[in-house]
Amino acid sequence: MKKESVFYGVVGVLVGVLIAVFVMRQSVDAGSRTMMNMLGIENASRSQTHSSMSMDDMSRELKPLEGDNYDKAFIEMMIAHHQGAIDMAKLSATRAKHDEVKKLSQEVITAQEKEINDMKRWQELWGYSVDEMMREMHTNN
Repeated sequence: MKKESVFYGVVGVLVGVLIAVFVMRQSVDAGSRTMMNMLGIENASRSQTHSSMSMDDMSRELKPLEGDNYDKAFIEMMIAHHQGAIDMAKLSATRAKHDEVKKLSQEVITAQEKEINDMKRWQELWGYSVDEMMREMHTNN
């Protein structure tokens, strides 16, 4: 009887750990700030850079914002998004088989770099600092 109790105790602990890991993972993936706070995962999404955010995540961050706050956040996220496109397109030079893909990739790089430069110029012209934008985006969630 004692061996059976120990066995069930160990199985119970393992199942509990698996459930806890599953709930934590689902909470982080879903961006559930309430559940993450309950689990002690403070500000998990704040450490996530814009370059690693999905388009849905970016849209969710932008949705509550308006005016200057929206513009600041949109530009910051768009710069990260464009930089991701540039990084991906740069792979085409050595990995793509078809010249059409290589040509398109070079056009993407040229266009996205121009737009990034435009947006960085706007940030400077309008007095948007990156730190300020990050603070404002994450206090509106």
